[in-house]
Amino acid sequence: MKVHELSPRDARRIAVRAQLLDAQRPGDLIATARHLTLLQHDQTAAVAPNAELVMWSRLGSTCPRGAVNDAFEQLALIDLFGLLRPAEDLALYRAEMAEWPGADGVPYWLESSAEWVRANDGFRLDLLDELLREGPLTSRELPDTCTVPWRSSGWNNNRNVPKMLDLLTQRGEVAVAGRRGRDRLWDLADRIYPDDEPVPTAEALRVRNERRLRSLGIARAKGPVSPNEPNGVEEAGEPAVIEGVKGQWRVDPSYMGGTFRGRAAVLSPLDRLIFDRKRMEEIFDFDYQLEMYKPASARRFGYWAMPILYGDELVGKVDATTDARQGVLRVDAVHQDVAFTKAMTRAVTAELTDLAAWLDVEPLLPGI
Repeated sequence: MKVHELSPRDARRIAVRAQLLDAQRPGDLIATARHLTLLQHDQTAAVAPNAELVMWSRLGSTCPRGAVNDAFEQLALIDLFGLLRPAEDLALYRAEMAEWPGADGVPYWLESSAEWVRANDGFRLDLLDELLREGPLTSRELPDTCTVPWRSSGWNNNRNVPKMLDLLTQRGEVAVAGRRGRDRLWDLADRIYPDDEPVPTAEALRVRNERRLRSLGIARAKGPVSPNEPNGVEEAGEPAVIEGVKGQWRVDPSYMGGTFRGRAAVLSPLDRLIFDRKRMEEIFDFDYQLEMYKPASARRFGYWAMPILYGDELVGKVDATTDARQGVLRVDAVHQDVAFTKAMTRAVTAELTDLAAWLDVEPLLPGI
């Protein structure tokens, strides 16, 4: 098979188009979620919760506030391991869940988890029975009848109910039914997941790789390890090389050629375009870290600094906060990785003004 030879600009434009961040905005939330395949269901809301911010960056202020949450409550989107996915996509995971922890080559840590579940089968049945009678419930409302406590050197030590719920999710027995404040509500998976025929595991893995590449445009066959969603795409698509970047890539050929029309976009720090930081650095040559877990004195860009896309380049970061009490979107700094032209400044200002309108607050944009 021919290996596609791409320039860095080609690779960037493929990635931007695949993530629906070019000038041709999508118009439907569920169709957009289906194309992206997932939305990080992170509740940090310095500006807006991630899933909502990702949708705004694609759809603009025509996307109603709360539309993502409405789709979640109506079970059009399902929370699987902290990632919102279209409900019909659960058919691509059910066979793997039924086979958990797997048959061949099961890692030691996963087999150890399976042994813990087996040792606490009474506890597992107690949780399922309580959810059957009273669900949906938060983890704090469920009984801890564990006989062999979960042991960990980290913060999960002795957190028996949350750990069992996590493993029962992997087994396909429980699912997130909604939220009460910041707490997840749990229920029996059969009450949440669509009653679709599971796709056999081998075929499901192939389809998931193909859909992941369709949403990314270009990716490594083997990407950096990431919990719950791989960054690599195995053998999906076609082989490619990027000028000046080492190694082989896989590209979705449907994005090859055509006319590229870009725009300005302000992105969530958890946006899929930049979530794989290694890929971000290799393709976009962009210096960025999420600094919310750093002391304020150690931050370079801000607590929830949002990357700025202009055309096919990442050109800076916006340090902004929504102050609902004051009714403002406060922009504390715009870090320019390249000197903004007047056209860039106008475009970024327009995006931030649109963001404020979507949030139903006034924009405070000093220094832009």
